[in-house]
Amino acid sequence: SPQNLSEEFAEAARQLKKEAPRIQFGKIDVTHQHDLRKEFNIREFPTVKFFVDGSKEDPIDCKGVRQASAFITWVKRRIGPSTVLINSTDEAEAIINADDLAVIGFFKELHTDSVEVFCETARDVPEMPFGMTASEDVRANYGIQKNTLVVFKKGKPVHNEVLEDGRQNKLDLTRLIKTFSLDLVTEYNLETSVKIFDVPVENHILLFTPMNLETFSAIYENYKSAAVEFRGKIIFVLVNTNETRNGRVFEYFRIREVDIPAVRILNLTSNAKYKMPADEVTVENLKEFCQSYLNGKAKLHLSSEEIPEDWDKMPVKVLVGKNFNRIVF
Repeated sequence: SPQNLSEEFAEAARQLKKEAPRIQFGKIDVTHQHDLRKEFNIREFPTVKFFVDGSKEDPIDCKGVRQASAFITWVKRRIGPSTVLINSTDEAEAIINADDLAVIGFFKELHTDSVEVFCETARDVPEMPFGMTASEDVRANYGIQKNTLVVFKKGKPVHNEVLEDGRQNKLDLTRLIKTFSLDLVTEYNLETSVKIFDVPVENHILLFTPMNLETFSAIYENYKSAAVEFRGKIIFVLVNTNETRNGRVFEYFRIREVDIPAVRILNLTSNAKYKMPADEVTVENLKEFCQSYLNGKAKLHLSSEEIPEDWDKMPVKVLVGKNFNRIVF
C-alpha cells in the first residue's frame, strides 16, 4: 500500500543519512502542489524520482521498489558501481550463496557494450545481488566460454543468457531476470498477485482449471514445459477454479464451468484478451498460441452472450457481441 511504501522510503532515508549524507530525501504531497504534479507529470502514487547533480531535468524514475533495503541498493547503484567485481571463485560463491537469487556476468574483458548493458540492468534490479568477472579461472570453474549472464537460484545456475554486443537491451534483460522472483508457473492468489504485477512483463497467460481434475498433473506439466520457452516474455499463471476467492477473475474473463480447463492471454497495457484456439492443453498447442500472440497473429477474444432467439422481433433490435458487427456494420 502507499502507506507501507512511504514507511519503507522513510526507513531507507534514515539508513542512508549515515551511509551517504550527500543524498537528500524529500516528500511532496501533490494534492497541494498542483504545479509540481503537472511539471513532473505525476500520474500514480507514490512516485519516486531521483534528481542528479542539482538538475530538475530528466530525473530518474525509481519503479517497482517496495522494500527499504531495495531502495538503499537502488540509490547506491545509481551513485556508485552497480555490480561487485569478482576476482576469485570464492568471491563468486560468496555472492551466489548469500541470497535466494544472484546474477553473475562472466566476461572475457570488462570494456564492451554488453558489460555496459549488464551494469545498467543491475541498477534497475536492486532486489538481487549482481557480480561480474573477467577472470579466466572463475569462468573455467563454471564451464563458461562466452560472455554470459547466469542467474543462480539457491546456489544453483537456473538460466544462462549469452550476451552479444548490440543484441540485448536493458529492458529485455531486466524483464527476464525479474521473472526469476516468480516460479515458472505461479498460482494466483492475493499474496502472489502483488508479486506477479511487480514483474514488468505485460503479457500474462492464465490456465483456468480445478486442481482436483483427474488430468491436472499432466496439464500442469505441459503448462510448465511451455513456460520455459517464454520466460521473460509471458508470465504463466495458474488459476484454481475451485477457489471461490478467484471468482472475480473468472468473471473478468467470462469463464464458465463448461469452458474449463481454459487458457487465455491478457495484455496488461491494452487489456486485450485472447483465447487459445485449441481445447487440448498440450505443450504444442500452448507454444503455438504464445508464439502467434507474440507475432501479433492471435485473434482478439471478445466475450459475448448468445444471440437471443427473438432479437429481431421488435422495432428495437437486441444486439450482443456475436451479432453486433454483422447487424451494425
